[in-house]
Amino acid sequence: MSSITQVQSIAWGTTPQGEPVHLFTLRNAQVEASIATYGARLTSVRTHDRKGTMGEISLGADELAPYLTNKSYIGATIGRLGNRLANGRFTLDGTGYQIPLNNGPNALHGGPVGFDRKVWTAQEVPDGVEMSYVSPDGEMGFPGTLHVTVRYTLTDNSLRLDYEASCDKPTIVNLTNHAYWNLTGDMGDLSHHLLKLNSESFTPINSTLIPTGELRPVENTPLDFRTPKEIGLQWDSEDEQVQLAGGYDHNHVLASAEEPLRLAAEVTEPVSGRTMQVLTTEPGVQFYSGNFLDGSFQGRGGSIYKRRSGFCLETQHFPDSPNHPEFPSVRIEPNAPLRSTTIHRFSA
Repeated sequence: MSSITQVQSIAWGTTPQGEPVHLFTLRNAQVEASIATYGARLTSVRTHDRKGTMGEISLGADELAPYLTNKSYIGATIGRLGNRLANGRFTLDGTGYQIPLNNGPNALHGGPVGFDRKVWTAQEVPDGVEMSYVSPDGEMGFPGTLHVTVRYTLTDNSLRLDYEASCDKPTIVNLTNHAYWNLTGDMGDLSHHLLKLNSESFTPINSTLIPTGELRPVENTPLDFRTPKEIGLQWDSEDEQVQLAGGYDHNHVLASAEEPLRLAAEVTEPVSGRTMQVLTTEPGVQFYSGNFLDGSFQGRGGSIYKRRSGFCLETQHFPDSPNHPEFPSVRIEPNAPLRSTTIHRFSA
């Protein structure tokens, strides 16, 4: 039996360009989630611990201002192309495209002004809210006018994200959400979270965090989370891949399943008893241990998010996919839109 979800919205400020931003809060008996129209962004998720106490389990702020100036993508919908694109370049049907660089020699998360910096249109839907954005042809160098929706809904103990993207000509798209999680309920120590990933292999990276093209088995590496392991146990390992990323920042190849929606990850925080399962239709998940958080984002209650204050599980197609034909394709056609679902299921 489904819990009844209440949806409330408030005015949440304006951008420097004068665009009004609204905040929608979804609430049922088990989960609360807030989503802002700036970046179609998850700003808060609250769930119960084993004692029944509600606590905050995601990084975020109570006001708009920190999101306008900070570049750490906290909670944002990422697009057009999530993750890194080598040299900001790709070729489609014989035509080369250049995306502005914003991550050393690479383009990250769609370039300097990605979907995370846009004000989306919102409308209430049953049990949630749907965010929409139209990306014009040529925005950040990408071809085609792209219509995107992200629908956030609550059902019982789950937060569901449904993505859809359609374009008027062939283009590339890789959408994800960049929530940072910390299941302690009080933004406590991250290292003791137990993580299990349904992945036998990962995509190794080079010195600029671009995949080499190889699919490498996780066995006998610090990236082996096939059985639950504390995430802090080897995040300072001497392993070359861990050193290159300054911790974990790797795409894991998800095991195939008969059903399109597969279990990608399960995380448990032993003290609070909270568990989060992540299910997705995507072929990969980027496990990122918050290595680049630097204290510049002031979160709720004046908290400062320093290095490794939160971790990400970004369900996605693989990084730099347009330059690796051997990877699952991120190309979409006018008659074949992208549809993708990710579910976060909470328990204690």
